[in-house]
Amino acid sequence: MSRHQKGGDIEAGTSGGTAMAPPPAPAQVLYPWMAESPELRWALIRKIYVILSLQLLLTAVVAAVVVKVWAIPHFFVSSYAGLGLYISILIFPFIVLCPLYCYRQKHPVNLLLLGVFTVAISFAVGMTCAFTSGKVILEAAILTMVVVLSLTAYTFWAVKKGKDFSFLGPFLFASLVMLLVFGFIQILFPLGKLSHMIYGALAALIFSGYIVYDTGNIIKRYTYDEYVWAAVSLYLDIINLFLALLTLFRAGDS
Repeated sequence: MSRHQKGGDIEAGTSGGTAMAPPPAPAQVLYPWMAESPELRWALIRKIYVILSLQLLLTAVVAAVVVKVWAIPHFFVSSYAGLGLYISILIFPFIVLCPLYCYRQKHPVNLLLLGVFTVAISFAVGMTCAFTSGKVILEAAILTMVVVLSLTAYTFWAVKKGKDFSFLGPFLFASLVMLLVFGFIQILFPLGKLSHMIYGALAALIFSGYIVYDTGNIIKRYTYDEYVWAAVSLYLDIINLFLALLTLFRAGDS
């Protein structure tokens, strides 16, 4: 055997008969003029969506338990003590948001607070679904999934083309404030089924906008240690979209 044959074909990229592994393909650039490492940003995005998926799975499980075990919702609506406890549970997630924001970059405290927050929200969702027909819940869940997937795909495509959705922030916040005022007025002065349908439709539009806005922030703006807060933002958008569609379909079904 010649010396050249024993050492391998250098020009062909082999040594001793063993082919060299090709270099890994570079990660896809997310948007034009991207200065940071695409690999790091993609790793952050994957982490956020894994956490979000676990949150949604936990919400589905907890809500299903609340709906199936009728004794749970019955306890909360059959007495003043239960009703007071239910109101406390509704307020509790907003209280948890404060320390969650403060410790959003502190591992593992951020994950513990995230779990408590998700369980509390999940219980509230389950209580809402417990007094809603299965047909309406299924319709709202399917439409929520379709809207979320469509808006997520659109946002990734649009950001890659150079679009920036940060301008939506002030408009969405103002719309959310007006929606809250409208909801408060509706509690004090019920306006009937039509007002519920209007409220649900407006809320669905607003939180659809928030999904685009927060997805754009995940792609371009959230730092690498803010993965928990990014997941919380998108989780709340999806849950509120589902509840808005639930309100809309329930009003139309009644």
